Amino acid sequence: MPPFYEVKIITSFAAAHNLRNFKGKCENVHGHNWKIEVVLRGSRLNESDLLVDFAEVKQETNRILDELDHKYLNDITFFQENNPSSENIARYIFERLSTRFGDAGIKIYSVSAWESDNACATYYGG
Repeated sequence: MPPFYEVKIITSFAAAHNLRNFKGKCENVHGHNWKIEVVLRGSRLNESDLLVDFAEVKQETNRILDELDHKYLNDITFFQENNPSSENIARYIFERLSTRFGDAGIKIYSVSAWESDNACATYYGG
């Protein structure tokens, strides 16, 4: 594997959801304060010797999270078609960010959605 740089930001949002086709407490409407980790990788630094400006990654991530924050996730089109699990929340954010950070020099590597202090799901795109 060639050398690469990795940048990570952590942010959060709060929302409610319920899981469909699930037997247990999570089939009922409930909420979480999700912690979101976004990891970008690339092999080249820019003219400022940065892979990417942390502020730019935070701004783009928070723009997406603003659409989810304090919402009932099941009402959002993506989550009407895909269960609003932590796995699919990570995928949703990954896919949205990939349209912004997808050039040859830098890629979204992973997005993790922590629904509690000790449980998360991570999505790695292809």
